[in-house]
Amino acid sequence: MIHPSVPLPPIRVVIVDDEPLPRERIRTLLAAHGNITVVAEASDGADAVQVLLAEQPDLIFLDIQMPEFDGFEVLEGLGSTAIPAVIFVTAFDEYAVRAFEVSAIDYLLKPIDPSRFEQALSRALARLVRPGGVDAQSMQEFLGRWRAERGYAARFVVRTGSKIGFIRTLDVDWIDAAGNYVRLHAGGKQHLVRETMKSVESRLDPEAFVRVHRSAIVNIDRVASLEPYFHGEYVVRLKDGTKLTSSRSHSARLRALIRETS
Repeated sequence: MIHPSVPLPPIRVVIVDDEPLPRERIRTLLAAHGNITVVAEASDGADAVQVLLAEQPDLIFLDIQMPEFDGFEVLEGLGSTAIPAVIFVTAFDEYAVRAFEVSAIDYLLKPIDPSRFEQALSRALARLVRPGGVDAQSMQEFLGRWRAERGYAARFVVRTGSKIGFIRTLDVDWIDAAGNYVRLHAGGKQHLVRETMKSVESRLDPEAFVRVHRSAIVNIDRVASLEPYFHGEYVVRLKDGTKLTSSRSHSARLRALIRETS
């Protein structure tokens, strides 16, 4: 609970849920708190990302299970934007407990109990007013665990301007590092995703993708030829004409996979 002597600044809230009744319930319960303003609502994941990017709220009430994008994918879609405090909302206890235990601020089960709501809200507000605010690193670690639990990725969440969409993993031709991001090359287009090469590699099926260099991963199906280079390295020519050079430490795995799939 927040100590009475701690002043509360104005708190801006966004409610994200595909069901109107839970949104109304949360809005009604928040009305009792004069320093809290609901600045926007969203009824699906795609709209949620755009709303969150536009409003930059302090706190989100975020439904986990939604059509198209679930709540976790909404957070992924925010990319490099600072993730605000989050209270997950769900009808499924298994999801809520997992989210709570791996560092989400708190969760609410539907139908929402008023006393449980006040407890979760109090914890969220306490985190917002403490020095350092929201622990963004913990949330990023949580998203990493969630990705690992899902197994190999079937798609990537990508953002272009204010729009958000998906890229199927098998549509990705190759991937390279770009600072704090990775760059997905797919069908002649490029998409930046805020992940590390190590994180992305762990999400990809090793029978379909291979790392050819510390800064490059290729879709094996897109490899047109390997040309011997120097000291055990290869020039990897892709079907779209892209040329990459494999490092010696990754060349053996590349040769083996090409032989297996040829």
